[in-house]
Amino acid sequence: MSGHGTIIPMTSNPCGPLTGEAHVPGDKSISHRSLILGAMAVGETNISGLLEGEDVLDTAKAMRAFGADVIEHGNGEWTVHGVGVGGFAEPDNVIDCGNSGTGVRLIMGAMATSGVTATFTGDASLNKRPMARVTDPIALFGATSVGRSGGRLPMTIVGASAPVSVNYEVPMPSAQVKSAVLLAGLNAPGQTVVIEKEATRDHTERMLKGFGAEISVEETNQGRVITLNGQPELKPQTIVVPRDPSSAAFPVCAAIITPGSDVLVPNIGLNPTRAGLFTTLREMGADLTYENEREEGGEPVADLRAKFSPDLKGIDVDPARAASMIDEYPVLSVVAAFASGNTVMKGVKELRVKESDRIDAMATGLRLNGVKVDEGDDWWVVHGLGHGNIPGGATCESHLDHRIAMSFMVLGMAANNPVSVDNGNPIATSFPIFEPLMSALGANVVRTDT
Repeated sequence: MSGHGTIIPMTSNPCGPLTGEAHVPGDKSISHRSLILGAMAVGETNISGLLEGEDVLDTAKAMRAFGADVIEHGNGEWTVHGVGVGGFAEPDNVIDCGNSGTGVRLIMGAMATSGVTATFTGDASLNKRPMARVTDPIALFGATSVGRSGGRLPMTIVGASAPVSVNYEVPMPSAQVKSAVLLAGLNAPGQTVVIEKEATRDHTERMLKGFGAEISVEETNQGRVITLNGQPELKPQTIVVPRDPSSAAFPVCAAIITPGSDVLVPNIGLNPTRAGLFTTLREMGADLTYENEREEGGEPVADLRAKFSPDLKGIDVDPARAASMIDEYPVLSVVAAFASGNTVMKGVKELRVKESDRIDAMATGLRLNGVKVDEGDDWWVVHGLGHGNIPGGATCESHLDHRIAMSFMVLGMAANNPVSVDNGNPIATSFPIFEPLMSALGANVVRTDT
């Protein structure tokens, strides 16, 4: 599938038990960062297990455009010959980041202090998303930006030729914004300080340390204070990318709601800043266990075993957990529909500005399939009907959003009638093997474009 190509309607039919092993793709967040930091190091970085979805492939193309030698060897094996901190060349053409908000925002940060100019664009969904959350802080380093009204793509960034260090408090819980500022700080003299009131995924901090940057993290009354010493020489690394917990969410949640299911999802990254969904599912009564817990490349990893859980209960999800599971709320709302009682999700306004307005997209689709949903600016409530009571039968809009499309495909596996989406094409941006993987487990997901 191509997230930029032909519209592909898809239908998920009710199915029997899901069984077997689900080998999901590599972690998307770590894949993006591996390519970008590899390009900013001096020497050859070797990466295995890279997610080869369109979002990450677009980041690889961007790093080539900035002068790095990025080579694909097959089966997730890649090498990156970096140009060093501040060594980016000026791209010859516009940088197309496709559907990836993470990719474009991190790349903007990485080039903001390099003294080069670059123009960024994306697909119809990405070009609607706000970029001021990144262009505002990189302006503090001395970068300038010109884009469409509302701070939207296409946008040209003129990097700072004489950058200064920055002390920045992130106004919203966003790993993308924090990471963009840290990447910009790499080529600024002195110390760049980032303060976040709520902890977000910390892959950038972990990976910067692995590449040899001087970076410290301190918990204070102000929040989490991250201090980075600028202008290091980053050392090339060998990186083994763990499997993506956000992709694991789909086979895990499908198994939990589909009768008779028993699915093992190996090698899943369980970074505490990413594992909120799995904690929440267990609180709801899901039969979800961690096996073979270990550490790989500085990241905690385990094999997840998910079994059908007929007695799920609605809960109030801890708002403090929102940042650690922000991408998983759509599929959580599907599980909530099969629980008894209400599942309340608060502090989730960030969902309004993702690839789509994910609260509105999921609420609308769930209602069409017979589930009551209430919503506000930064909260929503799914009124669970219990197992076996979801009518299904509707066609939902994916809004060019891969996670919306996959969430409704999961709904169809356990609803009483098939559930369809108008366009499953964007799934390729993060989970290009979703269809064959789910089919191998026993799902009945079909393309309905013929």
